[in-house]
Amino acid sequence: MYKLIEQDGLAKSGEFTTVHGTIQTPVFMNVGTAAAIKGAVSTMDLNAIKTQVELSNTYHLHVRPGDKIVKQMGGLHKFMVWDKPILTDSGGFQVFSLAGLRKIKEEGVYFSSHIDGRKIFMGPEESMQIQSNLASTIAMAFDECPPHPATREYIQASVDRTTRWLIRCRTELTRLNNLEDTINKQQMLFGINQGGTYEDIRIEHAKRIAEMDLDGYALGGLAVGESHDEMYRIIEDTVPYLPLHKPVYLMGVGTPANILEAVDRGVDFFDCVYPTRNGRHGHAYTNHGKMNLLNAKYELDEKPIEEGCACPACQNYSRAYIRHLLKAKEMLGMRLLVLHNLYFYNHMMEEIRDAIRGKRYKEYKKQKLEGFVRSED
Repeated sequence: MYKLIEQDGLAKSGEFTTVHGTIQTPVFMNVGTAAAIKGAVSTMDLNAIKTQVELSNTYHLHVRPGDKIVKQMGGLHKFMVWDKPILTDSGGFQVFSLAGLRKIKEEGVYFSSHIDGRKIFMGPEESMQIQSNLASTIAMAFDECPPHPATREYIQASVDRTTRWLIRCRTELTRLNNLEDTINKQQMLFGINQGGTYEDIRIEHAKRIAEMDLDGYALGGLAVGESHDEMYRIIEDTVPYLPLHKPVYLMGVGTPANILEAVDRGVDFFDCVYPTRNGRHGHAYTNHGKMNLLNAKYELDEKPIEEGCACPACQNYSRAYIRHLLKAKEMLGMRLLVLHNLYFYNHMMEEIRDAIRGKRYKEYKKQKLEGFVRSED
């Protein structure tokens, strides 16, 4: 259940109550694709850096270790020792990212596993069954993420199929939630809005799925090659047609600046691999832009990554030491940067919530964006 706490312009802040705890929104979900954050970050670490929601991937966990194994182990929460909300992506994005390994049909998608090449079929029912076995808090509907650019005809046909798949997802999840051996009988379902960069298709699709009164709604198929301005335009055009009193999730986005702009257009939930991926490559997010700790100028720098930051890396280690670890290819260097970046994102979301609830979001966003101007390669 979503309770709207405050609105400041289109920016909104609320509380989303789930069986695994209440999520304060806007929220950034920390991405642990295979039930772990890349960079040797544990669930104890996630608690320490104020993570509210962990996100895992249906397709990857289905392939390895297998969702039935996770179910036998008591579900994802027990398996990875995490008692807060988990959202599982439906596997639909792999329809997009594994373009050379799949065939889309009305019944679902035929894949070749990216690990061993074995044949896999996943349709709406299979996606719901896998996510039910994983026992995540929020299950995402199975959809197709169309490529960019794509013709209007392709996008329209794809969106129509995604709507039919959503109906099948809802029917199947309702059935699964009523089975005796289901671990999480209160699993929620978020539908996904698609339509590429065609705002009329997006709006029509938003209206259709809004009528289904789902637990939440996502904007999919963005940040796949279109410009930032195009993405912001689509968010601006589409969000008003999604229910105000339900969470809105912008999938796979993005940079701190992307998040600030999307919050200003009414988005509640975010996820992105940037903080972890960039951390593993020596890049740190700060209030003064992105830093490359591999740069020679940090060789003798005794300062923390960012003055005043309360993350475990900044509280204990110097830029010089972290740079040394990265150069020596010691895993600790990657781990410390990933922890810093995730803390930075989580803390920024806390600031965003405070700014919206204090009716000063425009001022906060302007000040934050002005600070991001300095960035290193």
